[in-house]
Amino acid sequence: MAEPSKVIHIRNVGHEISEADLLQLLQPFGAISKLVMLRGKNQALLQMQDINSSVSALQYYSGVQPSVRGRNVYMQFSSHQELTTDQSSHARNSDQESEPNRILLATVHHMLYPITVEVLHQVFKAYGFVEKIVTFQKSAGFQALIQYQSRHEAVEALGVLHGRNIYDGCCQLDIQYSNLSELQVHFNNDRTRDFTNPSLPTEQRPRPSQQVFPDPGGLFSFQQPGGPYSQMGRAATIAAAFGGTLPTGVTGTNERCTLIVSNLNTDKTDGDKLFNLFSLYGNIVRIKVLHNKPDLALVEMADGFQAELAVHYLKGAMLFGNKLDVNYSKYPSITPAPDANDYINSGLNRFNTNVVKNYRHCCAPTKMIHVSALPQDVSEDALVAHLSEHGSVIGTKLFEVKGKRQALVLFASEEEATEALVSKHASALEGNTIRISFSQMQSL
Repeated sequence: MAEPSKVIHIRNVGHEISEADLLQLLQPFGAISKLVMLRGKNQALLQMQDINSSVSALQYYSGVQPSVRGRNVYMQFSSHQELTTDQSSHARNSDQESEPNRILLATVHHMLYPITVEVLHQVFKAYGFVEKIVTFQKSAGFQALIQYQSRHEAVEALGVLHGRNIYDGCCQLDIQYSNLSELQVHFNNDRTRDFTNPSLPTEQRPRPSQQVFPDPGGLFSFQQPGGPYSQMGRAATIAAAFGGTLPTGVTGTNERCTLIVSNLNTDKTDGDKLFNLFSLYGNIVRIKVLHNKPDLALVEMADGFQAELAVHYLKGAMLFGNKLDVNYSKYPSITPAPDANDYINSGLNRFNTNVVKNYRHCCAPTKMIHVSALPQDVSEDALVAHLSEHGSVIGTKLFEVKGKRQALVLFASEEEATEALVSKHASALEGNTIRISFSQMQSL
């Protein structure tokens, strides 16, 4: 197998498959920097923004056959570690390239939310005075022309925003220079706007009554990547992470945040072990094991989506010999109290950063765990010794991603892997605090 690379080599790319199709296939795993279509060979080269994203993509598609427009495509790491600018299909050949211009043409890929003039203005105004915006729908998808006051403002905006997402996890910008010299705007509405002439008529256009999408204030912050999770649409994040649709059985409409977990092993289960398990599906606010019924616990999660994911994936899971029953509680929250474990400010909550990546890895318990934050010189023997008290280790595989030591560990059963995860996540191994999650990989 080729060494991990940011560049993914895609084969069997038929003429009916467009750049946008490939972007939608891989964009849920992270930002895409460059894309080269090798039409004569039915192949493509696609560069992710970082190697973690490409590793995650190939890890996922090793167990799921990627298909585009009814055609199976095949992926592997490329021998290229980086695509040069002149290789990229987003950097046009000199005989085709438009000269830098104060008007930009932006195409929005993987558009899970409607994009309006107000949304585009908030994104682009950070780089200069935006005079006019015109939006329209073409065969390539939703497009917009953005006119700046000066050319250098447009150059800066293209350099920063090309390949970035308007919302975290979706609505990726593909930007090039337009060959127009001036935009003609006749109305100020949600499709066109002349910011230099606010007196233009509106030409009111009725909007669908049920359409709901984020307030422009909820845009992903380009100036502060990884901004607060609350700033973006939760449903879009989950959908983007799972390739555009929610997992089967997840509605995305639940608003109840507190869960009741029953049939716990009272001798071996405590709040911290439940935190290690339930934090795979969202941030944890509080956990309370009931003293009068110690086989029951309340788990309060940060929002209803995360609670629904936990119910979906953990109902019926085996933990310490008992089959868990996970349901929604009648209590809206857990009242702070000495007997309630408070995790709201815990640095171990996984969804404070890398939200899309964490949703993408959500799954029911598996036999395989992924261990990260390992010491650089850790041995397989040391890793097995640290975990084997929880079950039979069938095999291990140590590897590095971006210079960081990680491992896959295969147990004989899902229950053993679950016990290892709840017991050893955030434990110390040779001075490092290791992190553990379930892996969707089927074999080592």
